Amino acid sequence: MKNGTQGFTLIELLIVIAIIGILAAVLIPNLLNARKAANNSAAQSIARNAVTQAESLRANSQPLSGTTAATAVNCATAPGTGATAAGLGMTLPPSVTSCKVYSDANASHALTQSSNGQYYYFDGQALQGPAATAPTTW
Repeated sequence: MKNGTQGFTLIELLIVIAIIGILAAVLIPNLLNARKAANNSAAQSIARNAVTQAESLRANSQPLSGTTAATAVNCATAPGTGATAAGLGMTLPPSVTSCKVYSDANASHALTQSSNGQYYYFDGQALQGPAATAPTTW
């Protein structure tokens, strides 16, 4: 006579659960690190794009109203009209918490902060960072 029950034994189910737990323990930290790296890359990209856009405005005789780090404008502020631009009108992704930009006589400069708390500074020639705190002069 055949036993008509089908299914998995308790041991088989426990082994599968243990394997899933091991995989989760290995993969979750890697996924979190990848997310942090993506957030930092977004902040770096926004810094470069802000400087490129500010340089374009400066080349078209509409420099930013901010000329020093103390008077830097928010990247998300609308440009407005007139002899100087009040901002860049950029849309910041959720992974970038702040973006400031200014143009002096020589170049444009940008400072961004990722949602991880890392700061990136672009001086018109090279990207500096990551830094845990905002630079005192930029």
